[in-house]
Amino acid sequence: MTFLRFPEGFVWGAITAAYQIEGAWNEDGKGPSIWDTFVRQPGRIERGETADVAVDHYHRWLEDLALMQELGLKAYCFSISWPRILPQGIGQVNLTGLDFYDRLVDSLLAKNITPHVMLYHWDLPQALQDRGGWGERFIIDAYSEYARIVAQRLGDRIPFWVTHNEPMVISLAGNFLGEHAPGLQDPLVALRVAHHLLVAHGQAIQVLRLELPKTAKIGIILNITPTYPANDTEEDRQAARRYDGVANRLFLDPLFRGEYPADMIEMFGPIFPEIQPGDLQTIRAPLDFVGLNYYMRAVMRNDPEVMILQASQVYPSESEYSQMWEIYPPGMYDMLTRIQADYHPKEVYITENGVCVTDGVDFDERVRDERRIRYLRDHLAQVQRAIQVGVPLKGYFHWTLMDNFEWAFGYRMRFGLIYVDFTTQKRIVKDSGRWYAQVIRNNGFDPKA
Repeated sequence: MTFLRFPEGFVWGAITAAYQIEGAWNEDGKGPSIWDTFVRQPGRIERGETADVAVDHYHRWLEDLALMQELGLKAYCFSISWPRILPQGIGQVNLTGLDFYDRLVDSLLAKNITPHVMLYHWDLPQALQDRGGWGERFIIDAYSEYARIVAQRLGDRIPFWVTHNEPMVISLAGNFLGEHAPGLQDPLVALRVAHHLLVAHGQAIQVLRLELPKTAKIGIILNITPTYPANDTEEDRQAARRYDGVANRLFLDPLFRGEYPADMIEMFGPIFPEIQPGDLQTIRAPLDFVGLNYYMRAVMRNDPEVMILQASQVYPSESEYSQMWEIYPPGMYDMLTRIQADYHPKEVYITENGVCVTDGVDFDERVRDERRIRYLRDHLAQVQRAIQVGVPLKGYFHWTLMDNFEWAFGYRMRFGLIYVDFTTQKRIVKDSGRWYAQVIRNNGFDPKA
């Protein structure tokens, strides 16, 4: 028997982010986000593109829900736009923004699609960034109040809540590398951002526990990059260890153990952020689940010329690559089993996994994205393998539902199960979407088919 079957009740879903799909960037009372500002800065985004319209989900959400139903999704994870709810980040609530998500949630439930909500997927209100954003401690209370407002309006109908998506990317890509909004290149600020994100996460959990039904589950989404030495040498093993510290343990250890890794505190030295009394206890608020995003591994070699980290990435020549990263399915299994062995989460969800490969519409209105199907098959096989050895994996969410605005890459990178013509906004379910729908119907697949 080669058919890979998943446990009864396994959750099959897809995931999106508000800024990447909604558009309507300044409609119905929404305030500007840091990404609305960032995309207007010359040279930040490929071809100078913006997400002002994106895929117009704000106006086409009913059409998109019909496509979710066509795919047979059991769950849909979406993020709330903070500046759509609180245009200034604090203060006056924009009820029209809340109304939009209210209608979305009710319609999902009517279609028997379970809503999973993310409070923060990178679109900080610009008004808060003007005061220092995640780099300043005031943001912790501002975020908690935002969480309270959303929970009070939507909490009676949403059973799964996520605080942040990928705090590592927020802190490092946005505030150290400058590749994402707000576009800073300051390691001191980046580390403060990371710490404040984690404290805000823990404090928001306390708020959500008070506002939500006892049955609601609360977690966080982390992008985990399994890390390997380029060569079997002590120098490269230590280089891999350092990268793992920055990319993974800097967030996992405080969340699950209530402490920062000692080697990271030593490596960063005087620029490591100030930890106030009670911070680590707040960060360690019990999680009902952890969402894990997997796209790639990191193969690292010792490199003294790299500032602080003293390590650089190697790209094996024998590997297959997407438009952005190496494709390495075994890394999925390695990630899942490592998290289970080291941190023992109650429940795990794969909350993002997908691939950007060139695809397009053929003469017969079909999108034959065979590479994405193969990617899905190979990675889902690793997911099933991890379940077999005891990882408490409860669901899989594909990144992403439909092609969208892919941050600094603009519209060039396509990750969707649904093809979007960005000029006409026409949607076409790709062959990968139809393959995934069959997996959902069968709760499994034949890896050789």
